[in-house]
Amino acid sequence: MGRFLNPGNKAFQKTLKSEIYVDKTMLLAYTNKVIGSDMACICNSRPRRFGKSITANMLAAYYSRGCDSFDMFSTLKVGRLDSFETKEQIEEARIKYLGKKGELTAILKQMGKLSAEERPVIGQLANEIRADIEE
Repeated sequence: MGRFLNPGNKAFQKTLKSEIYVDKTMLLAYTNKVIGSDMACICNSRPRRFGKSITANMLAAYYSRGCDSFDMFSTLKVGRLDSFETKEQIEEARIKYLGKKGELTAILKQMGKLSAEERPVIGQLANEIRADIEE
């Protein structure tokens, strides 16, 4: 399960319209690489007046579940990486896991074989996974 922020992307959107914006989105590629690893603690330290707030706004916009920032980042450096998922790839993953023949659907069809004690636990996990994928 991931960790997500929900402040939206308006602050970073405003930054992108600035004439002096410098693309620092490769920090997102590094962050994506270390999330979930032992190196997941990232310190965003910079001298005074050197973009800590802009970087925080960029991270918030990229990881926010409260808005769609795909178009905003697709034109930046991070959007040119092979690891940057297109909208089509995201839809393919949704179908792979949630579609009629999807993996989660197959698991849910097996619920009847579980004991009465296991069903609520597995059902709750499956619902949490479904909610995470749908968001």
